[in-house]
Amino acid sequence: MAWVTRSGDSELEAPIAVRPTSETVMYPIYAQWIRSHRDLPLKLNQWCNVVRWEFKHPTPFIRSREFLWQEGHTVFATKQEADVEVRAVLDRYKQVYEQLLAVPVIQGVKSEKEKFAGGLYTTTVEAFVPSTGRGIQAATSHCLGQNFAKMFGIEFENVDGGRSLAWQNSWGLTTRSIGVAVMVHGDDTGLVLPPRIAPVQVVIVPIPNAKLSAEEKAALSGGAQSAADSMQAISIRVKLDARDNYTPGWKYNHWELKGVPLRCEFGPRDLAAGQCVLVRRDNRVKETVALSDLPQRATQLMDEMQAALLAKATAERNSRIVKVTQWSDFVPALDRKCMVLAPWCEEPASEEWVKHTSSKESDRGAAKTLCIPFEQPTLAPGTPCFTGNGKTATCWALWGRSY
Repeated sequence: MAWVTRSGDSELEAPIAVRPTSETVMYPIYAQWIRSHRDLPLKLNQWCNVVRWEFKHPTPFIRSREFLWQEGHTVFATKQEADVEVRAVLDRYKQVYEQLLAVPVIQGVKSEKEKFAGGLYTTTVEAFVPSTGRGIQAATSHCLGQNFAKMFGIEFENVDGGRSLAWQNSWGLTTRSIGVAVMVHGDDTGLVLPPRIAPVQVVIVPIPNAKLSAEEKAALSGGAQSAADSMQAISIRVKLDARDNYTPGWKYNHWELKGVPLRCEFGPRDLAAGQCVLVRRDNRVKETVALSDLPQRATQLMDEMQAALLAKATAERNSRIVKVTQWSDFVPALDRKCMVLAPWCEEPASEEWVKHTSSKESDRGAAKTLCIPFEQPTLAPGTPCFTGNGKTATCWALWGRSY
């Protein structure tokens, strides 16, 4: 947390925390708003910037000292209602990553050590960055239980006329999602943006010829504009790059760097033939398309690219999940830039041991639990914990190095 301790030349009488989180701001007001079960559920969402005083390796978008996030703070009369919302929100976050960002995620619950401090339990969607072999917490949905209700006096008159403590949830998604999409899909040329989130989905690059007359240049320009208009008419986000102070090759590199999903190349011969060339950003495959079919074919190609990006990222992620049942195989798997699925006893002491021992056995960093996946492989009765501590495993846990 960042603290302000002085103003100008004066020391403050009491230090001020710089926007770390919302509980201490919102929950005293919740206690005033909520009087009866008729006031529930209360559901608020906000977008705001928060500050985390990150001294260790701040990374833009991924782990920065200030970031934008969406946070929900909800209140219910019963735990059952709170539990239902926790999973519903987590499903929404999974949809954001997989359907919009084309990034596969694993849903699960955090260990006691990794859960939100003060909460009852934390659920998470975990992503994976193949180039570094690290997992990353993509979004979380917490059941806070009644801990904060006790702390801030959030209680209500129940249906029987008595007094009850409220049940609370909180959940959040941050601009880290941008960094995750960049790292999962990007290549040595630059960004690769999934079409559904790309600010510019198609860029049209006219290819003029120095020998063209003024009339021919005007015709080429008009044809390119007509192609842009035809795509805009069906809500494709298109950009016509008609700048004459850059070569077509320079423009290709410029828009590839920005990750635009489709490039439309349009020259005099294309105009005469009533066609253009479409180039996909992800695989650079070129295709000649009739101008009359351009809007529909561009839409189809973007759908294909969206699906291909998710399929590729999913296949890569799945190939990097290794099942391990004994400690001797654990750190070598991590060093191969993999995540590890291992039978675990769920004891906090064993998790601390894994963190300490993995750090000692490799100079690439310590491992921790990423989550206990909701989808669990079969665990045979009596399976020992992979740490070799003599305890019986109670679940399969996903481990890895993490951002």
